[in-house]
Amino acid sequence: MLEWRRLTFFVFLSNSAFDRARKEFAMRRVAITGMGVVSPIGIGVEAFWQSVKAGICGIAPITRFDTSPFACRIAGEVKNYKAIDFFEHRLVQRTALFTQFAMIAGQEAWNDAGLNQFTFDDPNRCGVLLGNGIGGLEVDDEAHRKLYEKGNTRIPAMTIPKMIANEAAGNVSMLLGIKGSAHVVVTACASGTDAIGFALDRIRSGRSDVMLTGGTESTITEYGIGGFCQLKALSTNFNDTPHRASRPFDKDRDGFVMGEGAGIVVLEEWEHAQHRGAKIYAELAGFGASADAFHLTAPSPDGEGAVRAIRLALQDAGLKPADVDYINAHGTSTPTNDPIESKAIKTAFGEHSSKLAVSSTKSMTGHALGAAGGIETIITALAVREGFFPATLNLDEADPECDLDYVPNKGRMGTIGAALSLSLGFGGHNSVIAVKKV
Repeated sequence: MLEWRRLTFFVFLSNSAFDRARKEFAMRRVAITGMGVVSPIGIGVEAFWQSVKAGICGIAPITRFDTSPFACRIAGEVKNYKAIDFFEHRLVQRTALFTQFAMIAGQEAWNDAGLNQFTFDDPNRCGVLLGNGIGGLEVDDEAHRKLYEKGNTRIPAMTIPKMIANEAAGNVSMLLGIKGSAHVVVTACASGTDAIGFALDRIRSGRSDVMLTGGTESTITEYGIGGFCQLKALSTNFNDTPHRASRPFDKDRDGFVMGEGAGIVVLEEWEHAQHRGAKIYAELAGFGASADAFHLTAPSPDGEGAVRAIRLALQDAGLKPADVDYINAHGTSTPTNDPIESKAIKTAFGEHSSKLAVSSTKSMTGHALGAAGGIETIITALAVREGFFPATLNLDEADPECDLDYVPNKGRMGTIGAALSLSLGFGGHNSVIAVKKV
């Protein structure tokens, strides 16, 4: 009995110490000081953001392969992308599309933050933490085709280094000379948001001063489109009118539309950013994550896991529900997700949910899977900075179960003091970040 009491007292002290440490870490403010994006509606933050404000849709017929055998023939491809415009031929041959997108967006974010002119006294104080869902799927496609058509000796030599998910972080760290930790988070469609949240925690814990973080993905391949078609997850009713296909919260939605790209931000400890005179877009104030523990592909019907993630993010950010003005929703345009996410928002915010502006910018970009959280964090931060509520396109008649203010079809100006960005992934992964205006 004496030993048990000693152990209980020790655990009590340990938990109290942990709580104090957690509160101390949470007091370390974290700034967003750089942004970079590759997307179906623009390469580069300026072009991308102007498209968001104008309500441009980047969904069109797929151009990379013959889509005639497929039920879904549309996607949000990155337009007019030629790798040779950005990289030397040798590097193009050694990298997959998702890695190239991360390198382009990472370089833009790095330069935007002014870190291309900054030298770290301790190289371990800056790291890379990216989210990715699937890796180099087009590389996998090619390798399997060569294997089954010509034999194993014809598999391209760089297949494995190009396709594995960690190669995005590895190549970005080499490109920018970042010598601290370089990691990848793989939590399906929550990957990008989780990466940003974990990078926030790393800075708060004192392990890093600067983190390059976000998500990257490119899965518009025969394998990728075919696989999601077999899951009955993609839109198939709007192949002839692709700009109308992604219609989150609308009663006629019939599935998501694949997108691709990369969204990467620079996170920086507040005093570190101020000391070097960095511009600050917004404050990354909180992060919450949970698991549904329910189903491999479907969210929990009551949205309970998403509710917990939202509440954790609010608590972490020191926000009350009434402090939040805007939510960038996961909003996939699938029959299952949209009403459950709406229910979760109403449960988490109570009466204040009727005063929230909620939009799904996937109606413009498509669903970029592991890159979605990074791209949508950029949208959320710029929305807060400029006081602009992005639109949900194609919302002609809302599903009766979706009864919030989804900013239908046209964005609008307004005051945004704080905002959330939600990502909900296959496997029951729920991830939410909170952004505050500065």
